[in-house]
Amino acid sequence: MLTDSFGRIHDYLRISLTDRCNFRCLYCLPEPEHDDSTDSMFNIYSNQTTTVAEKMTADEIDRIAGIFIEQGVRKIRLTGGEPLIRKDARDIIERLGKYNVELAITSNGMYVDKFIDTFNKVGLKSVNISLDSLNAESFHRLTGRDEFKTVYKNIELLLKSGYHVKVNMVVMNGYNDDEITDFIEWTKDTPVHIRFIEFMPFPGNHWRPEKLMTYKDILEIIAQKYPNLEKLEDAKHDTAKKHRVKGHKGTFAVISTMSEPFCSGCNRLRLTADGKMRNCLFAGNEMDLLTPFRSGEDIVPLIHGNLAGKYAMLGGNVETQWELHHTESHERTMMGIGG
Repeated sequence: MLTDSFGRIHDYLRISLTDRCNFRCLYCLPEPEHDDSTDSMFNIYSNQTTTVAEKMTADEIDRIAGIFIEQGVRKIRLTGGEPLIRKDARDIIERLGKYNVELAITSNGMYVDKFIDTFNKVGLKSVNISLDSLNAESFHRLTGRDEFKTVYKNIELLLKSGYHVKVNMVVMNGYNDDEITDFIEWTKDTPVHIRFIEFMPFPGNHWRPEKLMTYKDILEIIAQKYPNLEKLEDAKHDTAKKHRVKGHKGTFAVISTMSEPFCSGCNRLRLTADGKMRNCLFAGNEMDLLTPFRSGEDIVPLIHGNLAGKYAMLGGNVETQWELHHTESHERTMMGIGG
């Protein structure tokens, strides 16, 4: 069992398959200098991302995941960058599908149609799609890609195929906050689960307090148009505060990392694409598991040692205020960590 010094049991592992992405979202890596071709978009990360040799191989991901599962992990989520751009993503999904754990994935949705047969094959039923606008022009501005129709059609495909679909929208004041109620309206006749995410500070994403829309802000905007809200029950380990507009088929929730942290129920561990273990999204340090694993060392003590150093909340940044969160307390961008 993976338990930290505060008695929190950790049974949820998020594995980043790659720190590359074919989108260029403002809250990950803003102000790109590139054209719209796929090649140039990949090349902008060439001096920022890990090389093939540095990344975990499919076999290493399989075997290291197996070790975490032996220690008590019961849920694995695959993340990126964009996990489905990895050439052996299908092989990795099928390998992890053999374990008796809940398998899920977070994607930008662009290649879902090409992988849905694999999802079906391994019994993967929970898919999170990042979608920050329901307007094609705004989507292009926020992501650097003119692929709104592709992503939206793939969300529809997942819903029609019976998948539990959560749509993640990072809310930024002055960028897409005017679309909050549009996302709520989407839940009226569609069983989609919207998750509004407070804009979080990471190196390079130009976080500022004035860009932050808090849980309270978001709820107030929704309540003005939809006064018939009901609060849904949150599970022990939920990171999102769940709600529903009465009569709507779908639901919505807010991930309030900045304004109302939910660290007391945290059960998450993270493994980066280059095999570094992070015990918190905001952790200032990480444990290299891949190098000792490749040397034949037992990494179980390293896993437990890293978890033992986990802080009570926000990677130890409990005394900081929002104005200080934008400082580079760690080197990796959100894309490099894997969300």
